[in-house]
Amino acid sequence: MPRALPKSFYSRSVHKVAPDLIGCKIIHKGVGGIIVETEAYNREDPACHAASGLTERNRAMFGPPGRAYVYFTYGMHHLLNIVCEVEGEPAGVLLRAIEPTDGIEAMRSRRAPVRDLHDLTNGPGKLAQALGVNLEQYGRPVYRGDLKIFGRGADWQRPKIVSTSRIGIRVGMNRKWRYCAADSRYLSRKLTAKGAEK
Repeated sequence: MPRALPKSFYSRSVHKVAPDLIGCKIIHKGVGGIIVETEAYNREDPACHAASGLTERNRAMFGPPGRAYVYFTYGMHHLLNIVCEVEGEPAGVLLRAIEPTDGIEAMRSRRAPVRDLHDLTNGPGKLAQALGVNLEQYGRPVYRGDLKIFGRGADWQRPKIVSTSRIGIRVGMNRKWRYCAADSRYLSRKLTAKGAEK
């Protein structure tokens, strides 16, 4: 297993971090997989939770980079974001989908009755549920502790990455800030011919 990505990895533009996370591995207490889909958000983005300023809910986004920003939505789903850039400048990467590789039976138990690998983690709410991520991880670093993101392994080549419009938002829809591993079957939504290679 490669080393966990350092804090400095996240101390960069969210538009560099989001595609660079594709092909990396996220593990929470022995359960996880390869990141295949992300979305970028920052302060100037009307779809970003921090667009209207600091609140108790989004406080983690204004904190140090490399921390988890977890929020609860629609009264049923937790979503996992990773804080980027510099402290005080809110930006984050939403993890939308992973390819399950570790602790698959634990994921199946959490996502029962789902059995198909494709359906275990092909969406941000499914991903968090399968990994056992909730508000307890809010503000925790992802470079140490129980929740960590590891760099690509020596045998894992950089995948072909495409960028498309983001999913499930009502503003900022024209920004192609969703990044995907082009050949992955674990994406939350299939790619179309409109996806631009990144």
